[in-house]
Amino acid sequence: MEGKEGRSGTASSVIADWSLVFWTLCAVILPVLITLWCSFQRSRRQLLIRDIFRKSKHDWHYTDLFGQPSYCCVCAQHILQGAFCNCCGLRVSERCLRKADQLFLCKEIMMRSNGGAHSSMPHHWIRGNVPLCSCCMICKQQCGTQPKLCDYRCVWCQQTVHDECMMDCLTTEECTFGEFRDLIIPPYYLSTINQMRKDKRTNYEKVVPYCRKHWMPVIILTNTRSGNNMGETLLGEFKILLNPVQVFDLSKITPAKALQLCTLLPCNAVRVLVCGGDGTVGWVLDAIDEMKIKGQERYIPQVAVLPLGTGNDLSNTLGWGAGYAGEVPVEQILRNVMEADGIKLDRWKVQVTNKGYYNLRKPKVFTMNNYFSIGPDALMALNFHAHREKTPSLFSSRIINKAVYFFYGTKDCLVQECKDLNKKVELELDGERIELPNLEGIIVLNIGYWGGGCRLWEGMGDEPYPLARHDDGLLEVVGVHGSFHCAQIQVKLANPVRLGQAHTVRLILKSSKMPMQVDGEPWAQGPCTVTITHKTRALMLYHSGEQTDDDTSSMSEQDHVREQTDEDV
Repeated sequence: MEGKEGRSGTASSVIADWSLVFWTLCAVILPVLITLWCSFQRSRRQLLIRDIFRKSKHDWHYTDLFGQPSYCCVCAQHILQGAFCNCCGLRVSERCLRKADQLFLCKEIMMRSNGGAHSSMPHHWIRGNVPLCSCCMICKQQCGTQPKLCDYRCVWCQQTVHDECMMDCLTTEECTFGEFRDLIIPPYYLSTINQMRKDKRTNYEKVVPYCRKHWMPVIILTNTRSGNNMGETLLGEFKILLNPVQVFDLSKITPAKALQLCTLLPCNAVRVLVCGGDGTVGWVLDAIDEMKIKGQERYIPQVAVLPLGTGNDLSNTLGWGAGYAGEVPVEQILRNVMEADGIKLDRWKVQVTNKGYYNLRKPKVFTMNNYFSIGPDALMALNFHAHREKTPSLFSSRIINKAVYFFYGTKDCLVQECKDLNKKVELELDGERIELPNLEGIIVLNIGYWGGGCRLWEGMGDEPYPLARHDDGLLEVVGVHGSFHCAQIQVKLANPVRLGQAHTVRLILKSSKMPMQVDGEPWAQGPCTVTITHKTRALMLYHSGEQTDDDTSSMSEQDHVREQTDEDV
């Protein structure tokens, strides 16, 4: 009996152990299987959504959370997440995507031809999700006040109408394109141009009366890699307000190709808004120079800047500010572009010829819009560039970028890698050799701002000096004693060493290797001769907005620039 009891106790103990193992395995494996199943379903769902996005005529983008109360345009249900069209503004839930593609047309960039010329087009109404604080064009009362899918918005003129104010006659009324009619390229214009090209006619000027008398179409060129992810947001907002054909992402198309749209538009009327840093602006201006080489001078546009980079000195000089972070509505930016004044900007050729009897390489040639430098600020830019190349993901914020610059500037104050520069270089201004004092850096300026917002040539503003301008064919040449001296100049505690102004600058690096930069593009350079000569002039747009303290001292200069431009015109 005792043996039987012992065997039964052992069996029950084994069963209990296996039961424990079984439930332990279930507790571990079941969550893993559920996680894998959910991951599979999510990836499958994403593939389906991506396939719909790829085949759709809408410019769909998916979001996990809408920024304002939103309702599906198909099922009219309240939605927290889903897809929205960057062009027409449709918002739909995930399960209604296919149906939305079938039910709703997106903005047509070009009208379908029915054999005749067009000079107008009807409204294109989208129901629901109207902008906050918008008013009905009929009764002038606020729209979108009810917590449901209600009221209508025209995707072209941005006018809104109440459900009860939407009459049959209103659906056939012509669209006026709203506040930005002078900036929008109408779809009927492009359809007419397309027909003319098929007929091999190129007198596009005759099509302009179909549009408007003061028409100044704008082309938006956005570098989505500049700034703190602002480019993607701006692309969508500009596509909502304008014709999507006017808005280009420079990460997908080059400026040279995008600017060919100018050849289909009236001569000397196009304006280009470049959303990016100074490097992006230089890229666009190089593409405009290529248009001149191709004989397309009459189609050259005027260029405005929306600063998304780190330094933005050119943008600051032209009155567009030191950096954009979404504080100004896109509508106001377009108004500023319409009201901006045309000015000219000198562009310079920088030729770097290496020394040596056996040097068979061609000279390096750069185009300069802002400044050239050799010394501590070029060293900071070189260190920053090298660090960013290793870990680009860390440099997505303007604040972080400036903090890294500050770190390398502080480091150079202690190390002084560029000391005794005056013993290593010779400087000639318009063929006349300049005796250099004890310096660590030389900076050649074309524009008023340098180093992320400092007016270097003016310094503290307590000494008489000839004014610096960016359209007079003259360069300003200054010296600095080191990184600490640069920091003192930026906070107006010191003046630079003003070496002079010149039409041509020649700098000879006799020995050793030194850091150099042109418009923020740095490199380490051995013995060479650097020659800076005038190349061309670019047509820019100057925004005379609110003046900062630094701008007050140069207001007379800018007034003189505009007067000179008016005289030239």
